[in-house]
Amino acid sequence: MQDKFSLIIFDLDGTLVNSYPAIIDSFNFTMARLGLRKQTNIVIKRAVGWGDRALLSPFVKRAQLDRALAIYRRHHRKSLLKKVFFMPYAKNLLRYLHKKKYKLAIATNRPNRFTHILLKNLGIKKYFDYILCKDQIRFGKPHPSIINKILRKIKVNKNQVLYVGDMTIDIRTGKKAKVKTFAVATGSSTIGELGKEHPDYLEKNLAKLFKIL
Repeated sequence: MQDKFSLIIFDLDGTLVNSYPAIIDSFNFTMARLGLRKQTNIVIKRAVGWGDRALLSPFVKRAQLDRALAIYRRHHRKSLLKKVFFMPYAKNLLRYLHKKKYKLAIATNRPNRFTHILLKNLGIKKYFDYILCKDQIRFGKPHPSIINKILRKIKVNKNQVLYVGDMTIDIRTGKKAKVKTFAVATGSSTIGELGKEHPDYLEKNLAKLFKIL
């Protein structure tokens, strides 16, 4: 029997949008400004998903972190407008779900102001009933509070909720919140890493969601 969902919650980076070019650009700009070694695309991509402070902290000294964040965020505001693109099928999927009257939400570890800049620039902010970011709650993913707060805002039964994400922490978040999970291998975690978390669905891209929903 096919699951029936009424609320679809999406992670953002690596799931709906390919923001890696913007993140890599801002990251290595920051390293250059601080006189530190630039990192490869793969190293940076693997560090994405925990918020910008967590992204930078392994690569800069603690005393430099606040300055690094200021440089990164100032540069990233502009980079987001030029170097973020939709993941395959994402834009059409959002249009389809909106037309079908699904409730849609975002749960992301990306800071609130950058999330809204990104969504507005891509023209998809209008599709979402609720957008929740790490800096708006006490605990970020994989703590389930980000999903639980969305469920308090959009009142549906947990068995009608599907959480879609690209990282192992997304699957752990969904499981802790006791909702169904859809893992898509388009972001920071490999399909093998995602499979070890035993999501309810595991796909290479978002195309299968058209059939599920």
